[in-house]
Amino acid sequence: MFVDEVILKVIAGAGGDGCKAFRREKYVEMGGPFGGNGGKGSDIVFEVDEGLHTLLDLRYQKQIKGKKGENGRGKNQHGASSSDIIVKVPQGTVVTDLDTGLIICDLKRKDDKFIVAKGGRGGRGNTAFKTQTNTAPDFCENGEPGEERNLKVEVKMLADVGLVGLPSVGKSTIISSISRSKPKIAAYHFTTLVPNLGVTKTDDGYSYVVADLPGLIEGASHGEGLGDKFLRHIERTKVIAHVIDMAAVEERNPYEDYELINKELEDFNPKLLKKPMIIIANKMDLEGSKEKLEEFKKKVKDKEIFEVSGATGEGLRDVVNYLGKVLKELPEEELYDDDKIESHVLYKFKKEEKYTITREDDVWVIHGDEVEKLFKMTKFSSDEAVYRFARKLTKMGIDDKLEELGAKEGDQVRILDFYFDYRK
Repeated sequence: MFVDEVILKVIAGAGGDGCKAFRREKYVEMGGPFGGNGGKGSDIVFEVDEGLHTLLDLRYQKQIKGKKGENGRGKNQHGASSSDIIVKVPQGTVVTDLDTGLIICDLKRKDDKFIVAKGGRGGRGNTAFKTQTNTAPDFCENGEPGEERNLKVEVKMLADVGLVGLPSVGKSTIISSISRSKPKIAAYHFTTLVPNLGVTKTDDGYSYVVADLPGLIEGASHGEGLGDKFLRHIERTKVIAHVIDMAAVEERNPYEDYELINKELEDFNPKLLKKPMIIIANKMDLEGSKEKLEEFKKKVKDKEIFEVSGATGEGLRDVVNYLGKVLKELPEEELYDDDKIESHVLYKFKKEEKYTITREDDVWVIHGDEVEKLFKMTKFSSDEAVYRFARKLTKMGIDDKLEELGAKEGDQVRILDFYFDYRK
């Protein structure tokens, strides 16, 4: 079964909790804090496996969850970090964050790997908080939560040339003639239900990959037929080869077929029309094809046109050699624009709000990644930890912001599921 798109949730492992402990040994005076740090949670890593060609292994996995780091222990023993979760994916896999719409990674090389969700760092034990003014801290941290993401994982096949055209124009016959690919060939539409890849070689020994993509129909870019599922594979091809039934076996107009396919390519992604294109006029061994080709050439003058017969193999070597020549001269191109790719570069001059405060049913609600992370990592088991949490909120300016918004003494404030009273 060919599966080229899955939706799943990934949750990296949380960091292990820090430990609160004190050194109490008979001959050690003023032992002090002795709690170790927690270990790091496991990352979720996508790694290319050249042996895979579909996402079938991920189809029924709704969620991938990492392991929590080991908790710290007494005697300053730090918890072990958890091993990363390695997810094998095919070469050509693109991962998109569904919440932001940005591309996280494009794994197009055979040794590519990428951390799609980072594990949380381990919480610090009370030894880490020892200072000259606080020589015996009575608190520690919980581990940092792991990163959570909703992902769309797609495979976009790595092919140099993509054969496109309406159903039953002879794409499968051509790829079976120029390579060892053995696609299903029959006298009905949509015989090809999955993309087929074949490797072909020019007369001077240059080899490249050709993809036979399932037949497109009008409206394919909007979900009609099979085109919406497989148009994404054309994005990776360096050259597009239009295969046209020049004999009009099904009484279609060859030029209208050509225009229809171009329109679907443009509607799906306008950049596709900027790729090098050739036209393969197929079924030239049939009656009436020569006359229709002459009419076609009057309307299309800016593309190389090759007369071939997929059934007899006539003219195919010229196509193979010409495509090889074009591919040798083409530079490497990027699949995505920079504004669609997730970036972790932070610019100091770009000021972003660390939190937001809203009013809901007489409760002041504080939202923000930094505030919520601070809350989750605070162990409220000691007064010292509570005071530290309050000091952090004050330092972040939350107290001043609440007062500015009109909060009064005794008003309830909520962070996640935690309620507390506002005090000036």
